[in-house]
Amino acid sequence: MATIDEQIAELEKEISNTKKNKATEAHIGKIKAKIAKLALEKEKRLETARAGGGTKGFYVKKAGNATVALVGFPSVGKSTLLNQLTGAKSEVGAYHFTTLDVVPGVMEYNHAKIQILDMPGLIKDASRGKGRGREVIAAARSADVILLVVDIFNPDMSVLMKELYNSAIRLNQVAPDVNITTSQQGGILVKPTLKLTKISVETIKDMVAAYGHLNCTVVVREDIDVEQMLDVLAGNRVYIKAVMAINKCDLAKPGQLEAVQEMHKAYRSIGVSAATGLHMDELKQALYETIDMIRVYLKPQGQEADLDIPLIVKRGNTVGDVCELIHRDFKNAFRYAMIWGESAKFPGQTVGMDHVVADKDILCIIVKR
Repeated sequence: MATIDEQIAELEKEISNTKKNKATEAHIGKIKAKIAKLALEKEKRLETARAGGGTKGFYVKKAGNATVALVGFPSVGKSTLLNQLTGAKSEVGAYHFTTLDVVPGVMEYNHAKIQILDMPGLIKDASRGKGRGREVIAAARSADVILLVVDIFNPDMSVLMKELYNSAIRLNQVAPDVNITTSQQGGILVKPTLKLTKISVETIKDMVAAYGHLNCTVVVREDIDVEQMLDVLAGNRVYIKAVMAINKCDLAKPGQLEAVQEMHKAYRSIGVSAATGLHMDELKQALYETIDMIRVYLKPQGQEADLDIPLIVKRGNTVGDVCELIHRDFKNAFRYAMIWGESAKFPGQTVGMDHVVADKDILCIIVKR
């Protein structure tokens, strides 16, 4: 029986031999779904083997309000950048693979504590495990933001972007609005809520069937394409915001930075110099805004609010999330909360733990005595 790699290679060969047009769209989509299913099975087997063999991965305890992963090729200045942003001491050298482990540091900015992870550089075939690529990517997948570090004199990031994509990381994207509900009978029913222009209902049916679903309802609320449908079926994609730091811009010729920024216009980019610290404040601000953190001021019962030092939380957090940040006992002993600010219908509104807080809200938490 053919191995998973052999099966995938055979299916990829079939795709390369198939002319791409409207008539073959469903057939190609079906093959891609089969490849995605085989790739997921291979990854599960590898994870089982690594767990059984005690393979060492990168483990970094999360700290602070959010985590940023430095991702780039070897020798683009990630370690020097970490030292500039955080004051951490990561070994620096002008040669490949200086960083052999994940080095954490904490950047303090606008009262927020942001964990920055300096990781080994990614290389071609990192998604297949080359150069400890799997461990690096696993660490990156858990980050809130990926900071892409680019050498202004070697700005082509296509290989790295492909490795991230092949590792199920989707940068600056959101999960497709597609829901698959399995059932006991009835076959595959596709229900688009809008006109589909990039994929047909039949292609979706073929892909869902090829992935192994026999009876289900697929509700599509977005004009998706084949790749997005594959992402939905795989179910292992992570959607992470990304910012780009274009390093060594202090050494660039006039217009060179603007040309690289145009090349990577899909990303918010800041020209920096990790060696001199040029534009570090702009980079810190970009990271802070991308994480989208807000300030909540705490008001002890019967006292004035502390308006000097806010509690930093992520936008979309609830009163319950704030309680957990303060101390888990606050959540266990929670009675109600009173809130003033943008999220309140009126000053001092009484709310529960599911109330979503807004920037500069003043919050008073009442607990059981």
